[in-house]
Amino acid sequence: MKTRRIGIIMNGVTGRMGTNQHLIRSIKAIRDQGGLKVGDDLVIMPDPILTGRNHDKLAALAARTGVTRFTTDVDAALANADDEIFFDASGTLQRAGFIEKAVMAKKAIYCEKPTAVETADALRLAKLCEDAGVKNGVVQDKLWLSGIRKFKLLKDQGFFGRILSVRGEFGYWVFTGMDADQPAQRPSWNYRKEDGGGIIVDMLCHWRYVIDNLFGKVKAVSCMGATHIPQRVDERGKKYECTSDDACYATFECEGGVICQFNSSWTVRVRRDDLLTMQVDGTHGSAIVGLRDCWGQSAGITPRPIWNPDIQQPINFFEGWQKVPDATTYDNAFKIQWEDFLRHVVLDTPFPWTLREGAKGVQLAELGLQSWAQRKWLPVGEL
Repeated sequence: MKTRRIGIIMNGVTGRMGTNQHLIRSIKAIRDQGGLKVGDDLVIMPDPILTGRNHDKLAALAARTGVTRFTTDVDAALANADDEIFFDASGTLQRAGFIEKAVMAKKAIYCEKPTAVETADALRLAKLCEDAGVKNGVVQDKLWLSGIRKFKLLKDQGFFGRILSVRGEFGYWVFTGMDADQPAQRPSWNYRKEDGGGIIVDMLCHWRYVIDNLFGKVKAVSCMGATHIPQRVDERGKKYECTSDDACYATFECEGGVICQFNSSWTVRVRRDDLLTMQVDGTHGSAIVGLRDCWGQSAGITPRPIWNPDIQQPINFFEGWQKVPDATTYDNAFKIQWEDFLRHVVLDTPFPWTLREGAKGVQLAELGLQSWAQRKWLPVGEL
């Protein structure tokens, strides 16, 4: 069995998402399982080097995860020809500068979304990679969630008939930092527009690839945002003014006629099956899709309610839904996409989730902000 080492510069992974999903549950997990087996005689073994601004954070993270290489000198890391992939999980506003340097160093590019806050910048980065001939990809993790994979199984089997509509609910209560013993769960830059924050910029990038891949290409958007909580407390314990949206109420029209409504909020208390749920209704059946699970209700067992507010509701609407069983062992969604990207770099297998695809998410977010400002529906054109 031959082992193919592949060096990965992992930039900005000291943050929550970079540490947990990309380093620990993806790259470290692949290393811990003995690498990625891609045939009878080849194993791909990732060899990460951690880069960032804070030496102490990098050292602590390296020690925690068993990574032997780390540096605050990103340029020196990029100069090492033995490291073929550059991954970026830094702040959105810093991403372009890092990607530009990595492309010049002829690295394969893989990065978190959004790739930018403006469509023109996102397209420029995509074209930069294309013109340089470097392989590139953007994280679109929700496509590999077990709940969504179970939904796709039902869809492929024709369970829904013609899909009519989708109602998505995402979010949770993010504490302001003003309550005793209740620190905020998200970094303060998320609530400052000048730092690339805002839930529209964050979540409409997700909804674009989810809708495009599951329900039909988005062709129009109507969006309203809100800054429900105007003041929060930052990491240093100081109050600051929130300049970006913390909630988003959006409707999307798809090719083929499916209507999707997605509410996204960091100011909502959860009383549903998971932090993200989608209700998908079709002519022959419906589904409730969560992060990990999926429940279906076919036309044959759909209840027949009658409106009568004067009596206790006789129907338990939570009954009559059947949980979709596990069809396989479901791995971490980020890890699955990482493995696909590693195959793409080493074996040249297809990888459609490029920076150009990521630019579509930025486009939808930018149009969402414009729709809110102009208070009207906007068409979503081809990029």
